[in-house]
Amino acid sequence: MPLNASLESIIVLRLPNIPPGDLRADQRALFDKLRAGIKGHLTGFTTQRPDGALIGPFTGLLSFPKFGEPTFDLFLALAGGSVLPKEVREVVILATGGRLGSMYELYSHEAIASKVGLTQAKIRTLASGERPDDLTEAEAIAYDVTAVLHRGHQVPASLYEAAVSAFSVQGVAEIAYLIGCYTTICGLTNVFDVDLTGTEEG
Repeated sequence: MPLNASLESIIVLRLPNIPPGDLRADQRALFDKLRAGIKGHLTGFTTQRPDGALIGPFTGLLSFPKFGEPTFDLFLALAGGSVLPKEVREVVILATGGRLGSMYELYSHEAIASKVGLTQAKIRTLASGERPDDLTEAEAIAYDVTAVLHRGHQVPASLYEAAVSAFSVQGVAEIAYLIGCYTTICGLTNVFDVDLTGTEEG
């Protein structure tokens, strides 16, 4: 192949995106739920191709509806009933994406984090898998809980008490569920080698 061949011409997707006209009967209801959830909670970045096929982790959810639907239901529950401040949520999500190296997850949540007020310096540092040195107290507590759980350790009593004081028990539970949900989403993007927007049609 010539060295100047376009990127799109050499990409082979591990899991092809599915145009709406090619959906199986068991995928149609989930496709509609994904589209509605995206419209309600995930804006500011590309989630589908011009032909309507969903991209990124949504392809993985849609391709395996038995697992994809309950996973997206968890996402919707977390998105619709959050008690955490929006910037704190994004610290947890970006720290998870940075830890796991999910490029689509970082692409999408860098956009969301910017909209909710995280500085570009914080976003860059979180996306690189590091701890920003200018986190607010609440952001720092959430980051530290996330980092402990990423290492596979139990949250120590002093940190747990600080997190409950800052976010309530409900908020601490939400951090744990967010990490679980976005670890699954990052796993989908990584195992199927999801490309960033603009390269999915190769």
